[in-house]
Amino acid sequence: MRSIHIAVAVALATALAVVSAATAATTSSARATSVGTARTGLGRVVVDTRGRTLYLFEKDRRGHSACSGLCVTYWPPLLAHGKPVAMAGIKQSRLGTIRRSDGRRQVTLAGHPLYRYAGDTKPGQTTGEGLQDFGAEWDALTPAGKKIEAAG
Repeated sequence: MRSIHIAVAVALATALAVVSAATAATTSSARATSVGTARTGLGRVVVDTRGRTLYLFEKDRRGHSACSGLCVTYWPPLLAHGKPVAMAGIKQSRLGTIRRSDGRRQVTLAGHPLYRYAGDTKPGQTTGEGLQDFGAEWDALTPAGKKIEAAG
């Protein structure tokens, strides 16, 4: 009888391990941060998974974000959950991450840390383009990682 209990316990432990591994794989892929492109009034721009425009901050320096404190309330950084994934229109080799001062990882494109703008509430909006907030200009990006300068 004891050997039956041990066999059942081993079988149950194995089943739980398989379910746990499958759940972990699903969760990590579901949490992956993706970067793609969308057509807007500015042309083709870089967007997050939900189609929201991503911006660069001209005050940033390679490998370092200059947006912290109140700045992140208006310009939330695109945070990485695992390795960022390139969607259609973006080259995987252009994506990377930096470590923010709070220890979290922020997605970069061609070395530029990426941010959303709180004023863009729907996919395709680009209301953050050209704003002068927190000491420098904010610009949407082309799929190659170049800033877009809207005609003023």
